[in-house]
Amino acid sequence: MSALPLKLIVGLGNPGTEYARTRHNAGFLFVEELARRYGATFRSEPRYKAELARIRVDNDELWLLKPMSFMNRSGGPVQSVAGFYKVPVNSILVAYDELDFPAGVVKMKEGGGAGGHNGIRDIIAQMGDAFWRLRIGIGHPGDKTAVLDYVLGRPQADDARLIQEAVQASIDIVPMLLTEGPQKAMNRLHTRNSSLATPPVPPARP
Repeated sequence: MSALPLKLIVGLGNPGTEYARTRHNAGFLFVEELARRYGATFRSEPRYKAELARIRVDNDELWLLKPMSFMNRSGGPVQSVAGFYKVPVNSILVAYDELDFPAGVVKMKEGGGAGGHNGIRDIIAQMGDAFWRLRIGIGHPGDKTAVLDYVLGRPQADDARLIQEAVQASIDIVPMLLTEGPQKAMNRLHTRNSSLATPPVPPARP
């Protein structure tokens, strides 16, 4: 597969200090760390109900977007920014928290359903499902009735470290997406996931 003509990277989350660093804001964390690595700063854009930053990765310029409309209304800001900058849906990557993956696991894919994620559901409703997704594992509480409190809570130290490592590994593959294409980038991420799942080798007996 050829290089991905990526133009817009969206991180999903909820605005406000009470939601900062919560599991549900893993998408915000990704684009914030991406901006930091490339020396960019987010600015408020009330007309889009969003915060925007622009980065340059080698020869490519990318917009980074944080919807400020709360998670279940993420589609409006994404559609507004994509429309203004004439970004095709398949040139958009949306990063978000994934309950179905353990903390530390991150996967990328193109298209598909919402998988129960309200932010993704609203983007699909506004724009269709042809955008790329970066799913950042946050783990699952084990009980469906506990999901709301879980995603809106802050992870324990070990999980926070694993999520941060997953975010950094995802940032590492952005240049590869732009030059070598999504297949190689996905292989890199998914190989890393396999190594996380490998049980430790017990020490040799004397």
